[in-house]
Amino acid sequence: MQILHLEHNSLTEVNSGSLYGLRSLQQLYLSNNSISKIRSGGWSFCQKLQELVLSHNNLTRLDEGSLADLGSLTVLRLSHNSINLIADEAFKGLQKLRILELDHNEISGTIEDSNGAFRGLDSLTKLSLFGNKIKSVARNAFSGLGALEHLNLGGNAMRSVQEAAFGEMKMLKELYINSESFLCDCHLKWLPPWLTSRKLQSNVKALCAHPESLQNKSVFSVPLRSFVCDDLPKPHITVHPEKTMAVVGKDIRFSCSAASSSSSTMTFVWKKDNEILHNAETENFANIREKDGDVMVYTTILHLRNVTFEHDGQYQCVITNHFGSTYSNKAGLVVNVLPSFTKTPRDNTIRTGTTARLECAADGYPTPEIAWQKDGGTDFPAARERRMHVMPDDDVFFITDVKIEDMGVYSCTAQNPAGSVSANATLTILEMPFLAHPLEDRTVSAGATLALQCKASGSPPPRITWLKGDEPLVMTERHHFTPGNQLLIIRNVVQEDAGKYTCEMSNTLGTERAYSQVSIFPASGCVLESSKMEGTMTFGIITIAVVCSIVLTSLVWVCIIYQTRKKREEYSVTNTDETIVPPDVPSYLSSQGICSSEGIGNTDVEACNVGYRQPRLCIGCNADEPCKTDGLFSTDGYGYQVVCTDCLEGRAMYSKDPDYCPQPLSSIDCSYEKPQSNQDGYRNGTEQSHLPNCQQNYRKTDAGDFVYPSNHERVFGDQKSHVLISDAQGSHLEPLIWSHDQAAPDCLTLHAPRVSDPLQETKLTALSNGHTAPREHRTHHGSSCDSK
Repeated sequence: MQILHLEHNSLTEVNSGSLYGLRSLQQLYLSNNSISKIRSGGWSFCQKLQELVLSHNNLTRLDEGSLADLGSLTVLRLSHNSINLIADEAFKGLQKLRILELDHNEISGTIEDSNGAFRGLDSLTKLSLFGNKIKSVARNAFSGLGALEHLNLGGNAMRSVQEAAFGEMKMLKELYINSESFLCDCHLKWLPPWLTSRKLQSNVKALCAHPESLQNKSVFSVPLRSFVCDDLPKPHITVHPEKTMAVVGKDIRFSCSAASSSSSTMTFVWKKDNEILHNAETENFANIREKDGDVMVYTTILHLRNVTFEHDGQYQCVITNHFGSTYSNKAGLVVNVLPSFTKTPRDNTIRTGTTARLECAADGYPTPEIAWQKDGGTDFPAARERRMHVMPDDDVFFITDVKIEDMGVYSCTAQNPAGSVSANATLTILEMPFLAHPLEDRTVSAGATLALQCKASGSPPPRITWLKGDEPLVMTERHHFTPGNQLLIIRNVVQEDAGKYTCEMSNTLGTERAYSQVSIFPASGCVLESSKMEGTMTFGIITIAVVCSIVLTSLVWVCIIYQTRKKREEYSVTNTDETIVPPDVPSYLSSQGICSSEGIGNTDVEACNVGYRQPRLCIGCNADEPCKTDGLFSTDGYGYQVVCTDCLEGRAMYSKDPDYCPQPLSSIDCSYEKPQSNQDGYRNGTEQSHLPNCQQNYRKTDAGDFVYPSNHERVFGDQKSHVLISDAQGSHLEPLIWSHDQAAPDCLTLHAPRVSDPLQETKLTALSNGHTAPREHRTHHGSSCDSK
């Protein structure tokens, strides 16, 4: 069967069952029926259909995809219905459709406020919209009709056409317009020149209705300069409704405002998903706009009470007067459901090493997301150690091998755009008591202070009890505990305090014990001192720190002074024949000298710098006998003359009396040969100094003329050197160079008597060079022998 006529019947809808098996059908006539609905998939058996007639029925809308199976259709007649809504892309899939008739319907918004109702009709050449309720043509109303040749808009009281509304129809040959209601303002100025340029004006009858000066004039006869916008007769949207999110059960309102200078009656209509809300609760009022006294602002408010999911959709207001209708933007209403828990986490108490399980699930719209927190944050020790597992399908939160750090308050939060809800659960971890630090045996002396620390941990925190010898500890005024009994302090311990001490740690999981054996020794000597130091450990540490700071500071200053002094000594060496040091010059400034002989030199002779001039000790001097010294040379083998301050009156470093220590001395030459080797100056308890072969020759100076040498310099005379020799008879000078007729001794041995007074042995002896040396060095007996 290729042709089927079903006119003048009582059909109410189109479905796949009524057309079952008509796979070869090409022409179907269904006019003059009561068809009001086309079921989805109703044309699935008529995919070869080429012509479909649905005129004179009760269709009110064409939904998206309602004609999608008619891919071979070329002619579609839908005139004389009540169609007021054509959904966007309602004709999608009709690529071969060439003729579309929509005459005598109630179409308005599809053309006035549409963004693609005719998309998909790529082959359409003829479109008839005669006798509808079209008052204006939107810019994109005919988008997708690039092949259209004939367009019939007659029979509509059209008032305005937006610029470039026919711009996509490049093939347009016939345009039918018949209206005497055009609003000839600046927005219509483009239409007459465009129609003329496309040669379409022959089928267009367009007369002006406003302004009054242009009434009943054809748009083609009105000069372009007369198309002006002096007022606002057509409503103009100033406030659009806004997108809103609502929770089920709440009240919502949409607001919309428009301005107009016309006094004509204003009507307000609200649409939901392009359908008029006939029984909507609205509130309408008008105000005069202050800046334009002749312009009224009209406002309409839509109230939605106790919203449900049925209220979800796109809402739009339409404000209309005699000059046309204005459409607001579409505002979406999204109805959500606040999350509610179906499973809530519960408090849990478990032991360490086991697995913790927390449940949390919630319903809502959209489906809420579940998030976990620990103690108000996102730091999970179990997550760092990969011991935490979340199973979304089972709504379970796992922690394996729980540890004490996993204990805390866990929060489950369910959240969606409508809001969020939270539930808390406390996870308690139980742990046997244990010692953080071992309890050690202690040994103290009687009278000291004993401290025993039992630092216990566990969950819950353990209770600590002290025992002595398996019996409760008897408390006295000497016994003290810190809070929690973790530290036991016993002052002034006695022998009875000795024994075995037990720290007993108990909580709900059990009891653990730790032991310490305490031994008491009688207070004596170092033990007593050690015990006292233990009792005052904190004070001792502070004292040591202070002392160390002082010592370090002193060492720094000593180093600075030593370096300064060393530099001064190095640069103050002089070889002048005579150097007189004033008495008020410090000893370390006058302790310079040079070893030389006038023109007679030895390559082994070295300057007597401070590194080789060690102070010599005076064995015993008084005002009546010469000064004695225990050696003439340092342990390095370098000798020099020594003048002791013991010889001075009053034992002063420098006597202000110019005749102090008036010993007539001849000039001394301290030239000598450097020893061949540096050997230890002390051998078998005897100090040895290397001396050259010597001759003694005394020379009396002129009467009243005495030589006063400085501390360390050598006074040059008749090329004869002397040394100060100490013996049992006293101290006297001996020449370093013997005369030719005297035999040079091979060894010069010096003996110093041993000082028996122990106090004198520790006394410091001041030398004339400003240095001091302990008396105890004088007990050594030294001999200086030529190593040759």
